Amino acid sequence: MMTDAEIESRLAALGLSLPAAAAPVAAYVPVVVSGGLAHVSGQLPFIDGALVKGRLGEDVSLEQGAAAAQACALMILAQLKVALGSLARVERVVKLGAFVASTGDFTDQPKVANGASELMAAVFGEAGKHARSAVGVPVLPLGAAVEVDAIVAICPV
Repeated sequence: MMTDAEIESRLAALGLSLPAAAAPVAAYVPVVVSGGLAHVSGQLPFIDGALVKGRLGEDVSLEQGAAAAQACALMILAQLKVALGSLARVERVVKLGAFVASTGDFTDQPKVANGASELMAAVFGEAGKHARSAVGVPVLPLGAAVEVDAIVAICPV
C-alpha cells in the first residue's frame, strides 16, 4: 500500500498537484462509499482554475482533450482524498468512465480518455490499471469538454 507522501511525490514528479475538491453543481454527492468501493461522481476538467469547454472534433484538439481528461482524474483524486481522508486507502482503481463531448465524426474518445487512465497508472502503478468506458456525447454539463467518473476499491480504515 502506498503512502500519501509517495502519491504526492509521484504527482510532483509529473509536475502535478491535487486541486481543491470541487463542490457538486447539482443534487448529488461527490463520493459514495459502500461495500469496500468508492463511487466517484463525474468530475469536470479544471485547468488553472478554468473549466475546459468545447467539443472534440470542433474546437478542442486531441491533446487538449487528453489534458482535460487528466484534469478530471486529478479532481477524482482530490475528491477521494476528501472523502477517505487519505489516498493511501486506495487499493485499486477498478473502473473509469470517460464522457467526451464530441462531433458525430470524432472517433478518438479512447485517446482522450487515456489522459485520465495514464495518470492513474502513473500514480498507483499496477493498482491504477483499470477497466474503462470512453463514450462520445453531444454535450456535457456546463459545456465541459470531458467528464470522468470512477469506481475505486478501498482499504478499510
